[in-house]
Amino acid sequence: MEQTSEYKRLGKSTILVSRLSFGCMSLGTDQKQNHLLLNRAFENGINFFDTADLYQQGANEQSVGKALRDIRRNVVLSTKVGNVPRPDGNGWDWNPTKAYILKAVEGSLQRLQTDYLDLYQLHGGTLADPIDETIEAFEILKQQGKIREYGISSIRPNVIREYVKRSNMASVMMQYSLLDRRPEEACLNLLRENQISVLVRGSLAQGLLAGKEPKAYLNYNQAEVTQAIAALLAIAENKTKIAATAVQFVWGHLAVTAAVLGIRTEAQLQDALQILNAAPMPKDKLHKLKEVLSANVYEQHR
Repeated sequence: MEQTSEYKRLGKSTILVSRLSFGCMSLGTDQKQNHLLLNRAFENGINFFDTADLYQQGANEQSVGKALRDIRRNVVLSTKVGNVPRPDGNGWDWNPTKAYILKAVEGSLQRLQTDYLDLYQLHGGTLADPIDETIEAFEILKQQGKIREYGISSIRPNVIREYVKRSNMASVMMQYSLLDRRPEEACLNLLRENQISVLVRGSLAQGLLAGKEPKAYLNYNQAEVTQAIAALLAIAENKTKIAATAVQFVWGHLAVTAAVLGIRTEAQLQDALQILNAAPMPKDKLHKLKEVLSANVYEQHR
């Protein structure tokens, strides 16, 4: 599979991922339905599937592993580690230690019915973490062949900078959209310069950029959100294409490798496939969207 407009290289690795990733967190408990959705997504060009050990306390990984078992070698499978569910089911605790990561990967491999992960991500991160120890754990897993690449899922610029300096990570998953342009200030260009892939979640801003009723979001009030939606609609020219336009905006930044969309139903899969097949947004339209609202910035963890 050669790098094309539909498939992008993950960091500096040889792994090629579809520019739209299937976010498995949204999947329900119907295994037959999950099998249908995941395999239909693959048949239509999506090869990148993202889950986490935290989702449904491991049941999500089990469902994904079962559904993708027969096509495992043809897909890019990603999961996350670091959040430990409490025994009473009331929340979770954070554990980014080497010992925990080396232990937790075994559970994920078993649930996903595979002997390796294409991408293993730290599911969060703070400056108080034993960062070098965390990185060492991932490097050990690479040497053992249990993972191909590793990354972090974080929106914190100060944490991201430390991993850029200290690690050989392939990717950072972060929230980014027309209504959340905080990564533009300090993260996106830094990651691009270091050939680290950005995997975007939240590109539809909780559905606000996909047709939901406008409401305040982050530091934008309802009127500003309405203004942003109107600008998207003007470019989309059709309400059914507004979500695709929102994702095209995200793809417009050269640092972005893939957008992760949560998919739960057949209708959502069809919408995702429509987005996957959307053409790149022309630069003039991209600039127009950026001029609609002043870009917001991170107030913490700078």
